[in-house]
Amino acid sequence: MKTVLVVDDSPAELKLMCLYLKEAGYLVVSTDDAKDALSKAETQKPDLVITDVVMPGMSGFELCRSLKKNEATQQLPVIICTTKNQDLDKLWGKKQGADEYVTKPYTREDFIKAVKSAI
Repeated sequence: MKTVLVVDDSPAELKLMCLYLKEAGYLVVSTDDAKDALSKAETQKPDLVITDVVMPGMSGFELCRSLKKNEATQQLPVIICTTKNQDLDKLWGKKQGADEYVTKPYTREDFIKAVKSAI
């Protein structure tokens, strides 16, 4: 069973993503803090990280860049899941190393399709 680390500072979004993933058969680890996610990515060895962009302390873009620069986590696929839906945002996400970019609001089908594509 694949494990997914979900990072979002919105409790409602975090709960929704975790629900969709659990219903699709994934094990889920979650946090509302990007810095916490960095340590969880190293210790829990998830198969995928899904992160919001706009969060206090460290943005999802910074998290993605940090994961991709760290030898222990650089192979880890990252999905950015955000309301930032401009082409420039998507391009910036890809430049940070994101494997997929999902914009909110999303459908369950689009969300799970991105997860399957990234893993």
